[in-house]
Amino acid sequence: MSTADRLFPKSPTVNSPHGVRSRQHMICDERVVAAVPARGGSTTVPRKNVRTLGGKPLVVWPIDVAHDSSHIDRTIVTTDDEEIASTAEQNGAEVVERPPELATDDALVIDALRHLTETLRADGETATYLVMLEPTCPFRTVDDVNACLDLLTDDDRTHDSVATFTEAELSPHRYWDIDDGVPSPYHEDADPWLPRQQQPTGYELTGAVYAFEIDALPDEGTSLLFDDPGAVLMPRERAVDIDTELDFRFAELLLEEGIYERKNDFDTGSTASRD
Repeated sequence: MSTADRLFPKSPTVNSPHGVRSRQHMICDERVVAAVPARGGSTTVPRKNVRTLGGKPLVVWPIDVAHDSSHIDRTIVTTDDEEIASTAEQNGAEVVERPPELATDDALVIDALRHLTETLRADGETATYLVMLEPTCPFRTVDDVNACLDLLTDDDRTHDSVATFTEAELSPHRYWDIDDGVPSPYHEDADPWLPRQQQPTGYELTGAVYAFEIDALPDEGTSLLFDDPGAVLMPRERAVDIDTELDFRFAELLLEEGIYERKNDFDTGSTASRD
């Protein structure tokens, strides 16, 4: 079988030769596709997506969570890399080949998702919702994924996109700007000298979960939060985002010390937000 044959599913029907799991769970009677973006050309942490963390390659972490979610019907890895593709298939995911121009250091993940959704629609996939799970944020739980989908499909809300956030370690009023060696508060009216308890709370967007209506995905632009977005909160211990070797070592430490497991029973909370 050629690489092209293996990387491009011929029909939306999930076959079993590569261990792909076929299910019909759905949410609100609508199909959900999980997309795992995993390119092969990481520069800060070489071969990051197939590097082992806690006994399994990084790309397998989101695949396992997607399989454990009762809301997700299909799990697909979009990649340009043969080893990543093989690893994904061995762990029950489908694979769609990502064009080289969408797998460079400067490429935007939203363009890879546009390519994926176009491929799926051309292949007959009728799913309403897509969930993106980045391998670099491995400690998300099924509850985090389901919370995003539940918020997205809540009849009392009008969200077209939802993402996970975590409380920022540093208040936005404690950021500084340095111009020609001269420091000044980044926010003009901020007082960075106030105690932490008197500073405003900021939130960081994580790479754990993005969920949106497929047909609402804009044809242009860079943001994965659009129209009327919503936010789901998660603890920092589960929001680790691996971009550097130091991040990877920190993730290993969280596993070794059991800190990640102790945060698995965190009550996921959700709040509405707007661009």
